[in-house]
Amino acid sequence: MAVPLLFRHAPSVSVAGRLAGELFEAQAWLSLVCGIVVLTGARDEEGVATMGWARGAVGFVLVGMLCALLQQFAVAPRIVVRQDLAFWHSFGTALFAAQWVCAAVLLWKVTTPLSRRASSSPTSASASPS
Repeated sequence: MAVPLLFRHAPSVSVAGRLAGELFEAQAWLSLVCGIVVLTGARDEEGVATMGWARGAVGFVLVGMLCALLQQFAVAPRIVVRQDLAFWHSFGTALFAAQWVCAAVLLWKVTTPLSRRASSSPTSASASPS
């Protein structure tokens, strides 16, 4: 929502583009910090996993962090030099969407009890006796 508003209200397209770039940079660094906090806070003092990592949650944290790194160090520099803007804007948007999907799945995995998730999966429904 912020980027379209920038392009609508900024005094020029170049100013809006620079500000949008700064917003995306801040978002990328914030994503990396949040991922590190989640990964380091997911174990107790004895080193025992407390967030159900066996259910694949750590993978979604790492993929989300990878998307943020790719956005910052692969996509943003190409947009700044105006290299194939349509492709790099689309790729950056896909990475941003992938981060949101990873965050949503992670939230679902760490808040949904394993027993409820197992009973709602298609494999458990077909394996149950009639």
